[in-house]
Amino acid sequence: MLTLDQVEFSYGDTPILNRVSLDVSSGTIFGIVGANGSGKTTLMRLIAGIIKPDNGNISLFGESPSSKLWNRIGYMPQMQALYEDLTVQQNLNFFARMFGISKTRYRAEIVETTINIVSLWDKRHRPVSKLSGGERQRVSLGIALVHTPTLLLLDEPTVGLDPRLRLDLWKHFYDLADKGTTLIISSHVMDDAQKCKEIGFLQFGRMIAIGTPSQLIEATGKQDSSLEDAFLYFIDQENSR
Repeated sequence: MLTLDQVEFSYGDTPILNRVSLDVSSGTIFGIVGANGSGKTTLMRLIAGIIKPDNGNISLFGESPSSKLWNRIGYMPQMQALYEDLTVQQNLNFFARMFGISKTRYRAEIVETTINIVSLWDKRHRPVSKLSGGERQRVSLGIALVHTPTLLLLDEPTVGLDPRLRLDLWKHFYDLADKGTTLIISSHVMDDAQKCKEIGFLQFGRMIAIGTPSQLIEATGKQDSSLEDAFLYFIDQENSR
């Protein structure tokens, strides 16, 4: 469904991604895991077709990422893009129309369902400007979900959310994957990484390891290792080359 082959990207003279390659199959949850500044957001923007690679190739749904594929993609950026004077319901309704959901009654049903998914029903008539940071995060996630995309790109989707809501969202992520939606989730939180079906460790723009959480932990050769231990292990392996 998604293939990156030796992808490179720089902002001016500053290299961000260095020969990144990976394959993501349909219906999986793939985690891009790395510290802040490792290149996660840039990689998400490349997959979405917002920016173009300097070198290498990206294939999404069998073609190069571009704006004509955006109806099939739900993208939740780390920087929220919300209309603060509009209510939660108005924001989701606006973006649902932008994604081509034209029938009023059907769109209203979709918007109501999405508001419930992100647990904002009691705040649906409140302007975004009056919401907390975590609530705004949920509105942004709702916008990514509202048009039922084939691919969901979620950049740090659980930051600022309480543990109960994070658990509820992950249940929904698993349900989406079971129904065939592909999710690519970036995170620096190992708890989120542990919940992904497959993850890639990104360090200073390089993909230093890819595998299931259990495979990456087993690679350390220690029975009591955690996923964080595995991340540090592969960083040490990379630095020793």
